[in-house]
Amino acid sequence: MVAASVVPSLGAQATSALTVTSSASSTITASMPVLRLHFNAPVHASAMPRLAVRPAITTAWQQIAPDAVQAVVTGRIQPLARYVLSVPTRVRCAQRCTFVAVRPHVTAQAATTVWEQQLLAEIHYLPVTFTPSVTPTDPTQPTAGNFSWAYPHLPAELTTQWRAGQAGVITTGALMSFQDVHHLSTTGVADAATWNALLAAVATHQINPRPYDFVDVSEGSPENLTLYVAGVAKYHALVNTGISIDPTGTGTYPVYLRYVNQIMTGYNPDGSYYADPVTWVSYFHGGDALHQFYRSTYGWPQSLGCVEMTMTDAKYVWPYTPIGTLVTVRAS
Repeated sequence: MVAASVVPSLGAQATSALTVTSSASSTITASMPVLRLHFNAPVHASAMPRLAVRPAITTAWQQIAPDAVQAVVTGRIQPLARYVLSVPTRVRCAQRCTFVAVRPHVTAQAATTVWEQQLLAEIHYLPVTFTPSVTPTDPTQPTAGNFSWAYPHLPAELTTQWRAGQAGVITTGALMSFQDVHHLSTTGVADAATWNALLAAVATHQINPRPYDFVDVSEGSPENLTLYVAGVAKYHALVNTGISIDPTGTGTYPVYLRYVNQIMTGYNPDGSYYADPVTWVSYFHGGDALHQFYRSTYGWPQSLGCVEMTMTDAKYVWPYTPIGTLVTVRAS
């Protein structure tokens, strides 16, 4: 809080300078106070000049006491953006007030995970929907509400990993998918460029052009893969996962890299070098990938960590595993 001087007008009764105490918020939030000014004499909010903010954003002054006013944000805030307020240190008031001198104050919008999830759900990048509990005035701003499952028959391997307001693999995969659709770097992290694109997509109702897909790989006997498309188990296939010396990593991971054709290289357990041509490749965890590989049989551990399929099965599954698609590998 900073005490500043208010220079009275020539016709004022006061014989000494009035004082004003300013209190500026460290975060900027729509419809919440970003700056409060307390005077030692009555000042009308209607007499206050426009609060200068860089980059420009609209604000409005409100009367909170006869001798106090506050500025609230009425325009759209960009998440992660850095805003600089011109906080008055000298004020002159007559019919209108003038900021004679100001000091800079830096503030920023705090971007929350639940807000990110709300936006992703609104444009169908998550397997959940979002229902606001109040009528939103701006769909791009945080709103109180509830999440619910968009598809009733998703397996527990996926649904148990969802937590509203908590970052997790479901949110990461959805964000990677959004970044891929909008030609952004698919980091799974909501940087400023991603937030701007996300807000613009919600504002213009740019719905996810892809269905919500999920791949469930079971290392039971026989080993198998189930492809879920928009909540429906659309395809089943026998697969081969990693042998004991080089197992496939269990867990849930988003697809991060894809090829139609690739020469996979490395070393066999006996030390010999291999360079195998494969097709319909989707990497989801380190060097583990879904792909085609010729074997005489399928349904049991034979690979060096990848999930192998027949040509027919791999070709069918590949279009449903774009960047961000979640792949679960489980022991049974």
